[in-house]
Amino acid sequence: MPELDWKFGYPTVLLVLIALTIFLYRKFRKSGWL
Repeated sequence: MPELDWKFGYPTVLLVLIALTIFLYRKFRKSGWL
């Protein structure tokens, strides 16, 4: 759990997950899967 070790662990993980979701959404959208 990142929030135990690092002050900004939780927001960083959330930002990474959101960025990954947006990236995958755009990639799938472009390839016609969505």
